[in-house]
Amino acid sequence: MRAAPPAADIEIIVAQFEAAAGLDRLRALNAAFGQATAETVEAILREASRLAEAYLEPLNEKADSEGCRLSQGRVQTVAGHKEAWAAYVEGGWSTLDQPEAEGGQGLPRAVSLAVQALLDRACPAFGMLCVAQRSAARLIGAYGDEATRTEWLGKLISGEWGATICISESDAGSDVGRIRTRAEPLSNGEWEITGEKCWISYGDHDLTSRIGHCLLARTPGSPPGVRGLSLFLVADRPETTGTDVTGVKVSRLEHKMGLHGSPTCVLQFDRAVGRMLGQEGRGLAQMFVMITNMRLSVATQGVGIASAANDVAIAYAKERRQGGSGPVAKRIVEHPDIQRQLLESIARVETLRGLVMTAAVQADLADHETDPDARTEALALMQWLLPIVKTVGGEAACETADIAIQVLGGAGYTGEWPVEQYFRDARVLTIFEGTTGIQALDLVERRLRRDGGPGLAIFLTQARKAAALCPEPQRRSLESCLDSLQRAAGYLSPDDRQADAEAGATAFLHLAALAALGWIAARLTVLEPINEAQRTLSAAGRYWLQGLDHRAASLFEAATAGVSSLAAAAEISVLECCA
Repeated sequence: MRAAPPAADIEIIVAQFEAAAGLDRLRALNAAFGQATAETVEAILREASRLAEAYLEPLNEKADSEGCRLSQGRVQTVAGHKEAWAAYVEGGWSTLDQPEAEGGQGLPRAVSLAVQALLDRACPAFGMLCVAQRSAARLIGAYGDEATRTEWLGKLISGEWGATICISESDAGSDVGRIRTRAEPLSNGEWEITGEKCWISYGDHDLTSRIGHCLLARTPGSPPGVRGLSLFLVADRPETTGTDVTGVKVSRLEHKMGLHGSPTCVLQFDRAVGRMLGQEGRGLAQMFVMITNMRLSVATQGVGIASAANDVAIAYAKERRQGGSGPVAKRIVEHPDIQRQLLESIARVETLRGLVMTAAVQADLADHETDPDARTEALALMQWLLPIVKTVGGEAACETADIAIQVLGGAGYTGEWPVEQYFRDARVLTIFEGTTGIQALDLVERRLRRDGGPGLAIFLTQARKAAALCPEPQRRSLESCLDSLQRAAGYLSPDDRQADAEAGATAFLHLAALAALGWIAARLTVLEPINEAQRTLSAAGRYWLQGLDHRAASLFEAATAGVSSLAAAAEISVLECCA
């Protein structure tokens, strides 16, 4: 079954790009952004689709069935992976949203993410290296000294060199304040790094001649917790030899549920030489330049996998015959329950795609806006949307793949069809870059209770404007959802509701996500249906807004139930530690 998108899908992506909130302002900021016209973006996406069809679709099945292997201390990728990476690099795909001054094309982040979604729908394991490499380039561009930027940026942006993000340790995953990796200063200004990092995507591979590890470590005398962490860049082997590994060792290659073509490594750093990036003790705060890009990319992986699963389900439903009273069985797409499932998938994919586009535009505005007030507003909105879009991206991929399996029935559970792989590959997306619970606490504790909710206020203003343009009953449904979100935020905000806020955080995140997708749905609903793509998006938006108020009311009750709703845990013996 083909994963490459039909032409209509590319037209839908272009329409989504054009509909992204803030795009007109972004295009006006500089000439490179202005070059991202609908025609240019469509041409780029068609070329990306050809790359995916020629190299990534063949790679995907082989990578999933064979996986990577560890041989003599080095990771070896499957046959065809090197050729796919070479085609990606030679095509300049890694340069799309990178600065022109460093050899990039300077296009909006949304264009790069739209391309990523096409590549991810063909082979999500392949895209893991692309994401880390682009993200590290942003990080080094922001915090590397002149020598580091000169040495690394051009080769990272071109794809000649690769990169990782090394945060997690065996007992310090999301709890980064417990990181134990140490950095000792050397007389020449460099540092020796010692420690172990786990779950490192593409921690080693044979695709690039050099890998830069962006990692967090503690310097001597630093305070405990996150304030004691600094950011370093460690190269896996010297540029002069390109072969001798110095202080970085792969101690294990993880066996995983999915993404088999992406090697997940445990890395041992033994007095590995590194350079500090930015200020001592500011490592975690600085790393958010990279994490922002990574979380947007996780959401985009969700778009890619979900859209692939959706297209397979639609194609199958239009061909498979079953049921009905006539001599020839009905195509299952004619059954109302199948229509319901497919409508749910289509609406979920397209509202998610629109939210990713909008969050990406806001991230670019936060970096490039020349008006200080507008820049502050874009940053606040982006920070509000980031944990939401990351979460719903992962959930949409899982749920859409699950629906596809249901539509295909028993066939979907077998390896004959790709949807079972989509489900396996998608499952990690709600874990990458912070689990759903971590994202929920970030939204409630940092963006709502600590910061006072400026991003929420900006979001509500924009969403209410979009709702006002909707026809009935969609307008009333979205406004009710937004009211529920505002009331839940007011309930969880007071200082004396810390425990209640933690208990209701995940439900509040899902309520905020429902509202954010509703905002996008409202913007899609009012598109003029002048072509098939816009008719599809308008219909998807209307479907998503159906019953939004009732779903929001249920999530409001869960978000405001408080810690007392968990009282039963104290009476269950296996949960006695909760008492």
